[in-house]
Amino acid sequence: MEVINSLGRRKTAVARVYLQEGTGKITINKRDYKEFFPTAILHYVVEQPFQLTENMGKFDIKANLDGGGVTGQAEALRLGIARALVKLDPEYRPILKKNGLMKRDPRMVERKKPGQPKARKKFQFSKR
Repeated sequence: MEVINSLGRRKTAVARVYLQEGTGKITINKRDYKEFFPTAILHYVVEQPFQLTENMGKFDIKANLDGGGVTGQAEALRLGIARALVKLDPEYRPILKKNGLMKRDPRMVERKKPGQPKARKKFQFSKR
């Protein structure tokens, strides 16, 4: 089996994912994913596509993560893994789609507007 590559994005995080047959080793930026992501919740997010498709421990993942924060990076990686699994076997698509793993989350930070302290917050109004 050749290497399957895919892309996942979330907020400003970008994950380039390379999937190939192996023993279930997930390497992110040349580090193990359990070392890269500090919490068990983020470990679950990364493993979710494998658990839903019952492929835990069958594929090795090499990923390059860039931009964003830890949660955005974990969710970008999840999307990248899900897309790579669908490229490998289109039968996985309905399962992953039903659980919301095939959709890129479009929510981004709203820009700060001029004359305001933040995106929507206004300076305190003074009548006099």
